[in-house]
Formats: sequence, structure tokens, C-alpha cells
Amino acid sequence: MKQIILMCLISTSLLAQNARQTTDESQLWAGFFNQTRFSNKWGVWGDFHFRTTEHFVKEPSKALVRLGLMYYINDDWKLTNGYAYINHYPEEGHANVSQPEHRIWHQLQWHTRYGKIRTMQWLRLEERFRRKIKNDNELAEGYRFDERIRYNFMLTIPLSKKGVAPKTLSAQFNNEVMINLSKNNVYNVFDQNRLFAGLAYNFDSHTNLQLGYMNVYQQLAVGNRFKNINAIRLFFFQNLDFRKQSNKH
Repeated sequence: MKQIILMCLISTSLLAQNARQTTDESQLWAGFFNQTRFSNKWGVWGDFHFRTTEHFVKEPSKALVRLGLMYYINDDWKLTNGYAYINHYPEEGHANVSQPEHRIWHQLQWHTRYGKIRTMQWLRLEERFRRKIKNDNELAEGYRFDERIRYNFMLTIPLSKKGVAPKTLSAQFNNEVMINLSKNNVYNVFDQNRLFAGLAYNFDSHTNLQLGYMNVYQQLAVGNRFKNINAIRLFFFQNLDFRKQSNKH
């Protein structure tokens, strides 16, 4: 009896593995992030991205512009509300037309220090309006609405005795998980996970450049299809503070 149960479990596992279809891709992700603070309480957010696919540089994948108004609870905690526009370029196995997407997003971000080690976390809610597509090659009227929540954790470990200081290197580790909340997403409540490891060069106290490897594991809408992306990620971060010195306390 035990052998029969064991064989049934093995058969079920093999069937599940056979049903899962995973596509591998190689991509390049380039991004620019800016946070500019104007007063003790207010600032603005902007980030801009361009991604390619197919052997890193063959085809464009996505272009993204994200803007937001930031409210500083204090120096380490901030709230942001904003808008983003995304263009999903045609890709093999997907629609043969570029798909525009509009997003409204809300975010809580916080920073923590443990000696010289730093962490940054955010919790983000996205309300997504993606243009409908018919016959895989034509934009249709109207938009599909979905919601998604994202949790991001970034760990910065300085490789210099100075800590995170100008003209020094830091090790950077980053993981972000995304969960679909909409009832429309029946087969892929889990959306994707992004795991990054690389180096950050700190030009000064306001800017740094990050370069490294990122793995994106994404479940597609049909449920049994997955995308495994191996990406080179190049991000430039800029944090500006235009407050007067006397107002920074």
C-alpha cells in the first residue's frame, strides 16, 4: 500500500513538472531614479526605465516613466502617490502590438541603519490600467483593471572602512516580490520575484551607480507558464536636497 501511495505522489509530481512550461530570456535593464526634497515635508519622485530582451540587446521589451509626490513623515519614512506610464513592446509569444499601460501607485518607504550597514524597504500598491488587445495584433477599446502589491528589500554593505561614503564601493543585495490582488488573476496570484546582487559605486553622498545580475521569475496569466529572466541591471540613483541648512532639523 505504501508503495502505491509513493508511486502516486511521484506521478503527480512528474505531471506537475511536465505541465509547467518555463521560457528563458536574457535582458538588459537600465534605469534612472531621482528623489528630490524641497522642504521638511515635501519632495518629488521620478524614475525612468528601458529594458531589452533576446540576448540582451536584440529587441526592446519595456519603457517606463514613473512620477510621484512625496510626503516626508521624517528623514527615514516617506509616503508617495504618483502616476506611471508603461509601453509593453511586442515580444515573441505575446501580442504583436505595443500595449500601453497607465498606473496609479501608492508607496510607503523606509530606511534603517545598523552601524555602517543600510537597508531600504518599500511597500507599493499599484492600480493598473492596461489597454485591451484583440486577435493579438490590434488594440481594442477600453482597459483591463488589475491591482498588484509589491514588497522591496534592499541591503547595502559598504566595502570601505569609511562606510557608505564618496568614492567607495558597496555590495548591493535586493529582492522584490509582487502579488496580484485582482479577481481577474485567477491562475497567477503570484506575479513575480526579482532577485539582484551587484556592486554600487558612490560618486558622492547624493549619487551612486549600481551594476549587477538580476533574476526575474514570473508566472504568466495562464498559470502553468513561467518566464525566467537573466538580466544585467544598470541603475543610477540620485537623491537631491534643496532645503536650506537651517531647515534640515
